Amino acid sequence: MGGGTRTSTRRIATTPKPGRPVRGSRTGQPLNATFDLLGRRWALSVVWALRNGPTAFLEVQSLLEGISSSVLTNRLRELGEAGVVTTDDDGRYLLTPEGRSLCQALHSLRDWSDRWSRRVGGPKGKSGGRR
Repeated sequence: MGGGTRTSTRRIATTPKPGRPVRGSRTGQPLNATFDLLGRRWALSVVWALRNGPTAFLEVQSLLEGISSSVLTNRLRELGEAGVVTTDDDGRYLLTPEGRSLCQALHSLRDWSDRWSRRVGGPKGKSGGRR
């Protein structure tokens, strides 16, 4: 057995951005980059939780029942690197103008999900969490 150096084959995840290789596109097509970023576990829920303005880390975590602090930290970092989330002077998280624009698209998705829920016999009323 040699005492050689082991190299790690583990891939370091990077924040998906248009123009860089992402899942589904070697050239980083914008829609594929969006799917890669927002398709990550809890990413859309984090954006939705921030829709009403600046929110402290622990409040975001309590809004998203079941999210671990490490996953929330990673999602907030990735969304920050993607220009969707930022922090204010008090360290609270909030949506950037890009994030607010994304949230408008999520409102349309929420409306669709409410119609779909009614059609399949799910709960009635507006979905979207406690806030």
